[in-house]
Parts: sequence; structure tokens; C-alpha cells
Amino acid sequence: MEPARSGAFAALAAFLCWGVFGIYFNALASVPAPEVLAHRIVGGAVFALLVQVAWGRFGEIRAAFADRRVLGGLAGSALVIAINWGFYIWAVSNGRALEASLGYFIFPLISVVLARLVLGEKLTRRQGAAVVLAALGVVWLVAGGHGVPWVALTLAFSFGTYGLLRKTIVVGAMAGLFVEAALLVPLAVAYLLWQGGGVLVHSDDGKLVALIAVAGPLTAIPLALFAYGARRLRLSTLGLMMYINPTVQMLVAVFWLGETFTQAHAIAFGAIWCGLALYSWPQRKPAI
Repeated sequence: MEPARSGAFAALAAFLCWGVFGIYFNALASVPAPEVLAHRIVGGAVFALLVQVAWGRFGEIRAAFADRRVLGGLAGSALVIAINWGFYIWAVSNGRALEASLGYFIFPLISVVLARLVLGEKLTRRQGAAVVLAALGVVWLVAGGHGVPWVALTLAFSFGTYGLLRKTIVVGAMAGLFVEAALLVPLAVAYLLWQGGGVLVHSDDGKLVALIAVAGPLTAIPLALFAYGARRLRLSTLGLMMYINPTVQMLVAVFWLGETFTQAHAIAFGAIWCGLALYSWPQRKPAI
């Protein structure tokens, strides 16, 4: 199979996995979100380590721990991805999966703003207009009586910050995931011990225990697929494919989880989609 085609299939699989995560976390709604997060961190660390060893890339992990700059950067990215994971799990478990999908629609435009504020990258007029449209969509939700979509904004800013940090850290995707998770494992284990082991230890529900047990692979596998696809696709192609994730999240929230899609949502999402379309439209090449 051609590299571009195999990369497209891998990226598509990753985005579809992330898109249907709402179904998985909703099935764990009876488990406290911090406990699900703790199991996801521990399981993700174990699975990422096994993958790195199987690929013969354990040296990448040693190099990351030996480099203070890389380790410091991964400590920061670990914090923001834990915030992102935790809020997403909480949102799905509390009937706010639709708002969570809004956050991932906003995320690309938040990344543009962060690049401008932190990296000094200039915004084109079209990018600026796209950000304004997204902002108007958020304002419309507030005006429509839905309140400030703080879950969506938290997810967008945390994931945007995560992308910004990882952009500046030279480390492989799976090695980086392991180091991030490993840095969080002591806190996760401490929480689980404080909870007496949590549901995974004390529950008689085999289905629930099995769902928690696969949290690690479900965290790491889409990331590995995404990394594989990212190396084989053009950035523009990958950027457009990223919208598959929040689109599937939105469909799952409405048609599977039964959340209400109001007129205010339609207008807000419409403004954000227009902003994304404006942002993603190919640049016109200057005439020679």
C-alpha cells in the first residue's frame, strides 16, 4: 500500500477512535471521573512502555529522562493533557458530550491564537476572521441562555496548549506519551490507593472491570495510529481530517447519548464551521 494511502487509513482510524470515545466513557459514567482518569494514566503508561520495548525504542525513553529540557517540557504537557482528559471524561459522564465536541471544533482556532501570542506567528486576515467567527459562535451560546461553555473552552485551551508544548519538544509520540504518563503515575496510584483500589478492585461487574482495564490501550493505540499517519500525510491533509473527530463526537452526543441540539447550538456550530472553512480554504497562489 502506498505510504499516503496507509497514512490516511491510520489517521482516519485514529480520529474515528477519538470520535467514539464518548460511548466508552459514557459506559463508565457510574465510576468517578478522577478514578477513570487515574486508570487511564496508569494503563497508558504500561501500554506505551510495552510498545516502546516491542519496537526496540526504549532508548528514546532513556534519552527523554536524561534531557532536563525535554523532561521539563513533558512535565508541562503531562499537566495540560491530564486536565484535558479529566474534563472530557467528566463532560461525557455528566451529559455534556455535545459541549465537549464544541471544544475540539474550536481547538484549531485556539491554536492559531496561541501561536500568535506565544510564538509570535502573524495572523492573516482570513485567520483573524475565522477566529472572530468562532468567538461569535461562543457568544451566541451565552446569549442563547446556555451560559459560558467553559467545558468547551477548557478542552480547547488545554489541548491547544498541549499541541504548542509538544511542538517544541523533540521526542517520539509513544515515548512522549510514556514519559508524560509516568510523571503522572505517582499521583494516579496515590489517588487509587486513597480510594482503596477503586472499582477495578472491588466491583463485581465484570463488564465494568473490563472496560476500565482497557483504558490504557484505548489511550495509546489511537495516538500511535495518528503518529503513523502524520508522518505519511501532508500537514494540510491531516489538518482537514482532524475535523472528523469533533464531528463524530457531535453525532455520538446527539444520536447515541441523546443530548439536545438546540437552535442556539445550530447557530453557534454554524458560525464555528464557517470559521473553520475559512481557515482551511487553500491559499491562492500568486500569479507568476
